[in-house]
Amino acid sequence: MVDLVVLDIAGTTVQEHGLVYRALADTVIAAGGSARDVGRWMGADKYEAISSMLGRSEVDAEFADFHDRLAKLYAETPPAPLPGVPEALAHLRSNGVKVALTTGFDRPIVDGLLDVLGWREGVLDAVVCVDDVPAGRPAPYMIFKAMERTGVQDVRRVLTAGDTVRDLDAGNNAGARYVVGVLTGSQTAEELGAVRHTHLLKGVAEIPTLLA
Repeated sequence: MVDLVVLDIAGTTVQEHGLVYRALADTVIAAGGSARDVGRWMGADKYEAISSMLGRSEVDAEFADFHDRLAKLYAETPPAPLPGVPEALAHLRSNGVKVALTTGFDRPIVDGLLDVLGWREGVLDAVVCVDDVPAGRPAPYMIFKAMERTGVQDVRRVLTAGDTVRDLDAGNNAGARYVVGVLTGSQTAEELGAVRHTHLLKGVAEIPTLLA
C-alpha cells in the first residue's frame, strides 16, 4: 500500500534537543526582535521564521548568525537518531519502501547533520531541504520533490510523518494516504490531534508495525 515514507528530521527521526529553536530565539533576540512566538515556527523554513519575527524581508546576516549559533550548539551536544529509528528505516527499505527526509533546514545544516549521523550513504533514498523548493511547510512541495527524486508517482501510496502541526498540514495538502503525527517532539498529542491526521504514534519506530 505504501511505496514511500516521507519523514521530518528534527524531533521526528533525530533528537537534537530543541537546539534549533534555541539558536533561532537567540538569533532573533540578538537582532533586536522578540522570540516570544518562536514555537509557532516549528517545522517551518528558518529564513522565513527569522524574517517574520524581525518584520523585514532581508535577513541574510541574521540567517548566517543563526547558522553559526546552531553549529556551535551541535558541536557541544551532537544530534543523534531517536530510539528505534535506524532499525525502522532499514526495515522499510529492506521491504521495498523508499525513505525520504524533508526538513525546514537548508542544505548546509542538513549536510552537517547527515555527516554527524553517518547517514550520507546506504540509509536514505532522498533528502529534501527547504531551499530545494519554492516554499516550505505547510506547502506540500517537499513531499512532491521527495516523490520526484524516488520515482514515486502516486501520492496515495505515500506516508508522511512528523512531530509538528506543520508536518501534518503538509501531508494533508499533498494528499498523502497516511498522515502520521509522532510524539517524539515538543508538540503534544492534543496539539497534533487537533489537526487532520490518520494516526498518532509514539514515534517513527512504530511505522513498520503500522504498515504491516
